[in-house]
Amino acid sequence: MSEQSRITVAHGDGIGPEIMDATLRIMDAAEVDLAYDTIEIGEKVYKAGHKSGISPEAWQTLRDNKIFLKAPITTPQGGGYKSLNVTIRKSLGLYSNVRPFRAYVPYVPSHFPKMDLVIVRENEEDLYAGIEHQQTSEVVQTLKLISDPGSEKIIRYAFEYAKAYGRKKVTCMTKDNIMKHSDGMFHDIFNKIKLEYPEIEADHWIIDIGSAVVAARPETLDVVVTLNLYGDVISDIAAEVAGSVGMSGSSNVGMSHGMFEAIHGSAPDIAGQNIANPSGLLNGATMMLVQLGKADKAELIQNAWLKTLEDGIHTGDIYREGQSVKKVGTREFADAVIERLGQKPSKLTPVKYNEDVAIKVSIEEKPAKKKELVGVDVFIDWREDGRNPDTIGNKLLNVASTQNLKLKLISNRGVLVYPNGMEETFKTDHWRCRFTNPEGKILNNSDVIELLQSVQDAGFDFIKTEHLYHFDGERGYSLSQGE
Repeated sequence: MSEQSRITVAHGDGIGPEIMDATLRIMDAAEVDLAYDTIEIGEKVYKAGHKSGISPEAWQTLRDNKIFLKAPITTPQGGGYKSLNVTIRKSLGLYSNVRPFRAYVPYVPSHFPKMDLVIVRENEEDLYAGIEHQQTSEVVQTLKLISDPGSEKIIRYAFEYAKAYGRKKVTCMTKDNIMKHSDGMFHDIFNKIKLEYPEIEADHWIIDIGSAVVAARPETLDVVVTLNLYGDVISDIAAEVAGSVGMSGSSNVGMSHGMFEAIHGSAPDIAGQNIANPSGLLNGATMMLVQLGKADKAELIQNAWLKTLEDGIHTGDIYREGQSVKKVGTREFADAVIERLGQKPSKLTPVKYNEDVAIKVSIEEKPAKKKELVGVDVFIDWREDGRNPDTIGNKLLNVASTQNLKLKLISNRGVLVYPNGMEETFKTDHWRCRFTNPEGKILNNSDVIELLQSVQDAGFDFIKTEHLYHFDGERGYSLSQGE
């Protein structure tokens, strides 16, 4: 048996066991030639003391088999439990989350019958790094981490996906009009990589209007590539617009491993009732088969599934009186798909894959840029004198620091408050105090350490610092008003 003929399977929680049973029966009937190693994940494992919902033994199975077909799970209520999906994606380097959304009108209602959209979402970085700190009584921060190699991998994957699947356009969505360094880097890398694919149209939307386009004109989009949080949000918009969250599958692919699933949750309120729609997990499984080089089996199953929809054999979530022919349960829906293996739809567009559409992306490590320290932002917890910025500013001007670092400005929640701030500006107890060298001298960490000692000696509570760097002579930090 070849290395990729054995996969890991998890039946999950809620409706998970039912829809996984239906999916595996369909795959076995299609003779996909896979063996399954089953692991336990989710609610029971959480409650057994594993905070990520997975045991060490299960991790080893995932690492050995490389391919994971996963049913939805339930995360227990209360704090202290980590997201299993996020943990698996990041631990196994599953950087690419691919979610296709297609309309199945008239069998599933949608206002956009020609919708055929794929969202390629970065899966490891952004705010989903989950690095948070409470720094003062009033202010909590979350770090948004975007890397050059992480951005390059997902953007290249989106273009390679478009090329492999005969797609015509890739659209990048960011918020780089505000986050000019993080989202700006993502957009810049997109602009460079698109030049390597002249046959594919490429454009960019700011994420807020881009989200509106997904909701109002999804037929104008083809492949969308975006950052982690944005991709999560617009995926749910796209699923709803296409007609049903329960129909969509998802792939999470890295350099060596892959996880495949439905995009919906475990729906414990309908668990065990034989009414859940297995379509989302089944579509995730067909994406898995393509990744495994079994595109012919993926075609066979998806076309049988489309023929089942077309014949009006529907589970209760999409059943419509007068349009559907028969309402069926989870098991009966799987039986109907199995009966239609070898058939193709006549009204819906049949699925056809190229022989090799498994996508491999490689990137080269880039040389490190020349990094020069030019200043430091010192964040201070302070609320004296009615939070008057002139008071803290004047005190910091008199800090006995080195000659190399002098106070330049103070901001509060990103708004300039000293010098020459506006008294109307609302101010918390969290102050960013920027120190630079008036002559533009290059600094070192000793200058920062000496400054911090002086800040402490003056009675201030500094809570964090952010160094201000130039990289290859270019500014690597945001400017404040007045700079």
